[in-house]
Amino acid sequence: MGVRTTLPSSGRDWKSLSIELDERRRDDVDWRSGKASVYVFHSGDDVLQVAHDAYGAYISENGLGPGAFPSLKRMETEVVDMGLSLQDAPADAAGSMTSGGTESIIMALKACRDWRRAERPIAGVPTIVAAQTAHPAFDKGAQLLGMQVVRVATGADFCADVDAMAAAIDETTVMLVGSAPCFPFGVTDPIPQLAEVAQANDLWLHVDACVGGYIAPFIRGIGEPVPDYDFSIPGVWSMSADLHKYGYAAKGASTVFYRDKALRDHQVFRFDDWPSGRMYTPTLAGTRPGGAIAAAWAVMNYLGWEGYEARARQIVDTRKRIEAGVLEMGLEVFGTPRLSLICFGSSSLDILAVGERLFAEGWISSRTNDPAGIQLMISPAHAHTVDAYLDVLGRLVALARAGKLSAGSDDISYA
Repeated sequence: MGVRTTLPSSGRDWKSLSIELDERRRDDVDWRSGKASVYVFHSGDDVLQVAHDAYGAYISENGLGPGAFPSLKRMETEVVDMGLSLQDAPADAAGSMTSGGTESIIMALKACRDWRRAERPIAGVPTIVAAQTAHPAFDKGAQLLGMQVVRVATGADFCADVDAMAAAIDETTVMLVGSAPCFPFGVTDPIPQLAEVAQANDLWLHVDACVGGYIAPFIRGIGEPVPDYDFSIPGVWSMSADLHKYGYAAKGASTVFYRDKALRDHQVFRFDDWPSGRMYTPTLAGTRPGGAIAAAWAVMNYLGWEGYEARARQIVDTRKRIEAGVLEMGLEVFGTPRLSLICFGSSSLDILAVGERLFAEGWISSRTNDPAGIQLMISPAHAHTVDAYLDVLGRLVALARAGKLSAGSDDISYA
């Protein structure tokens, strides 16, 4: 056991603290240089400054009090409206900002559970049918809400197997899940077919577009093929989409959307049986940082459609260069990536050993274990480092192919 840190008896000046902060971050990944393909989505110093300044302007304001801070309420409404328009939502659709994709997913699970309790009660534990590639946030939410996730193997294309998911439905099923795209492989599940199954069985379909929600519309806008995934599909009842990923907003900011306001109403918490009167919170949090709302609003207005489209073009071009590069090395790309994620591996060499050495050399990425692979979440900043990345990757692949690399016992989670 180490010595517990205690509060200093007297304060320190900011200059010394700033110096120490710089020293402490020396071992952190240099994401500004384009060497991190997870955690940070860098789209330019100008965008970062807009988010920084807007967040700072509202650093003390509290999203819990819309009456006290009507500017925050207005900005959140506008952010949600812009998000809904990107997802082709109907006029009666509604949504909320949350702290991240996990909270957005949990809110959709709560709304589904409570809607079923009120409208179509079931006996037993409510279950959610999802592909094996669905995000663990569904399991976290299910644990919190007294629900259960039934995971189903994917098809050979790494997308949800619609027939297998349909076969997993029983009298306790309340929700189907589709990913657009899934985190491990960056492929989009067949949402229109899942919607048909959901409608045939009178079930709620949630589309997890935490990764894709704020980039897919712009990739489609530049003429690239994007699978259908949004509210244009009648059976989609709710969606999650992260602003702090490809919306390039400050952390933590996400959105959860519902096909109509009546569904969103089941997300809300209301309470008045205490001395301080009515408590109303739309999401899990009470206090919510005003800075996250202001930064999201500022970045979306700063970039506009043209700014997002330009960054989408950079990402697609970079993804294609990486795909061509790894195929030239004799590696396999898993599935058919269309958006910003790509995952690749090989049955003839130790790709996890390659991933470990990349990490040791400062190139931070995710990995998959079934099948073993390296997964990249591409940002605009990677357009400037893709050649350097492919050079390092090629050198390490050659070492692995020669049997000169072996994987250790790395157990880091990157999701």
